[in-house]
Amino acid sequence: MAETAQALWYTGPGRSEIREEPLGPLAGGVLRIRATHGGISRGTESLVAAGRVPASEHQRMRAPFMAGSFPFPVKYGYATVGAVERGPSALLGRNVFALYPHQTVFDLPAEAAVVVPDAVPPSRAVLAANMETALNAAWDAGPGPFGRAAVVGAGVIGILTGYLCRKLLSADVTLVDVNPAREATAAALGLRFALPGAAPTECDLVFHASASSAGLVTALAAAAEEASIIELSWYGDALVSLPLGGAFHSRRLKLMASQVGKVAPSHRREWTHHRRLQHAVGLLDDDRLDVLLEPAIAFEDLPQRLPSVLAPGSAALCQCIDYRQPEEGARVRRGSP
Repeated sequence: MAETAQALWYTGPGRSEIREEPLGPLAGGVLRIRATHGGISRGTESLVAAGRVPASEHQRMRAPFMAGSFPFPVKYGYATVGAVERGPSALLGRNVFALYPHQTVFDLPAEAAVVVPDAVPPSRAVLAANMETALNAAWDAGPGPFGRAAVVGAGVIGILTGYLCRKLLSADVTLVDVNPAREATAAALGLRFALPGAAPTECDLVFHASASSAGLVTALAAAAEEASIIELSWYGDALVSLPLGGAFHSRRLKLMASQVGKVAPSHRREWTHHRRLQHAVGLLDDDRLDVLLEPAIAFEDLPQRLPSVLAPGSAALCQCIDYRQPEEGARVRRGSP
C-alpha cells in the first residue's frame, strides 16, 4: 500500500486545511523523513496566509519545496525537523533540518538535508532558517567590530540578529520594541532593551525588523552619522512612508536591504547556501535560545490555531509545531473557520 502523509495548505485569506499527500517510491539519493518538530515563520507566513504576496514576487517568494501557486492554494513553510526513516544507512535515524513546508512525512534530496548536531535539541533546531537570515544580516553589516548597535523590532529575526551582532560583531546591542515583555527576552540573551521612545541614538549600526513605517523611522533616528541601517523587514504589498527630508542626507546615512535568498557579498565567493545553513544550525548550540520557542501546537490542530497565531496583535515568537501525535484521526480533514 502506498504511504501517505498529511500537509498543511493555505487555501484562502485566513483559511488553511490539512490535506492528504501521496508519497511515491523512494528514488536514489532521496531521504524519507518523518517530521517531529516544526516552526511557523510568523512574519512571512502571516503575509502568505493573508494572500498579500505581491504578484511581482510570486516567483521570488517561492519556498524551496513549496507546492501550489500564490496567492492560493499553497503548501508553504520552511522550518521542519525530522528523523530519517529511509535512505543512506549513514543517515538512518539521524535528526535533520529541512527547508520544507509543514508536513508529517516527506521525501527530500539528501543534499538538501542538514544534520542536526547532537548538541542542538531537535525542538530548537526549528530556528535554523531564522538563524540563517540573521547570520546573513550580520555578514551584510561587515566584519566589525562595532561599538553601539540597535535592532528595532524584537521578533525572532530581530532578536537573533541582535544575538549574533553581539556574538560575532562585538557590539553593545539594544533591542527596541513596542512590547515591554521583550525586555525579559533581551536580558536572557545578554542584550539591552528599550521602548521606541527611549531608543538609543548615535549607533554605529542599526538593523530594522519591525515591518512597520514607525519602526523604520525609529531606526533612522538611532543611526550615527554615516551609519548603515540594514532593513530585514518584508512588507508584502504594504507601502512605507519615511521622513527622508530631515537629516537622512546631511548625516549621509545608508539604508540597505538584507535578504537571505542570496549569500551576503562579503561571503559569496566561499560560502554556498547549504554551508551557510549548516553553520546556522551549529550556532543554535546555546540553551538560552529556548526563550524564543512558544509552547508547541499539535500539527493536526494548526487550522484552528493559526488565525490567532498569525493575527497582527499576536505576541508569539517562534510558534512551534509538534508532529509527535497519534495520527489515527489525521485522515479527518480539519478546515479552519
